[in-house]
Amino acid sequence: MSSSRICTNCQAVVPDGHHFCGRCGAQFHENGQVPENETLYFGAMMVPGRAKLILIKGEGLEGLSYHLNATEHLAGSGNGVVLFPDDGYLSKRHATFLYRDNVLYLRDENSQNRTYLRIREPKQLQDGDIIRVGEQVLQVEFLDIQSEYPMKEDTLMYVSPPQDFKFRLVHLIDGAKAGASYCSVNNDLLVGREGCDVSFPKDRHVSPKHARVFWNNGAVMLEDMGSKNGTYLNTRGEERLSHGDYVQVGSELLRVEINE
Repeated sequence: MSSSRICTNCQAVVPDGHHFCGRCGAQFHENGQVPENETLYFGAMMVPGRAKLILIKGEGLEGLSYHLNATEHLAGSGNGVVLFPDDGYLSKRHATFLYRDNVLYLRDENSQNRTYLRIREPKQLQDGDIIRVGEQVLQVEFLDIQSEYPMKEDTLMYVSPPQDFKFRLVHLIDGAKAGASYCSVNNDLLVGREGCDVSFPKDRHVSPKHARVFWNNGAVMLEDMGSKNGTYLNTRGEERLSHGDYVQVGSELLRVEINE
């Protein structure tokens, strides 16, 4: 390893791609050196903007932390620094945590089961989005009434009188097969454990009134109803992360902690 990757302050080895010394918190610039007379932090995790992930539940040891001191950090079952080799629901290259302009982002790497972020506010949904409440997985499907009723020789197939359904929720079960589907004449579905349009009475991780999916001003929206464990939506592109966010990859639930 070249001398440029040795911390000039404490002589610790600084791995390629790391911008801070893990021992003394010194920052490395483009030339790989620590500026002279720089006031140093006690450790890299004191540097503003540096983050770590705390494992809340999953296949690993709960409470385990992963320090994000490099530029990019791959999570998966077969590669990366956030590694869970025993999680059968994780792709080998599942998701990447990365910094850009000292801001932390999350990007799914075209994984088999997608990457999920706990929502903080109502989110507009897209066709095919997947929602996770408790242990349940629901897929959103937009409906086009005209295409739902095939024609033969200009004659419509006879079906029950159509309603103005804008979307439906499909419960995904073993093998990602479609289970029960749910629609509402009001295009407003409440999801929870009891007394809801979509109820999962046996899932104790679902709150009594957990989440709501509804039509509003031409868009399908998702809202958490103050649930205990949160509502999760698949990520799209690169998602900016904030302190206190929760990320789900495979069976692993991670909390994001960012030093301010």
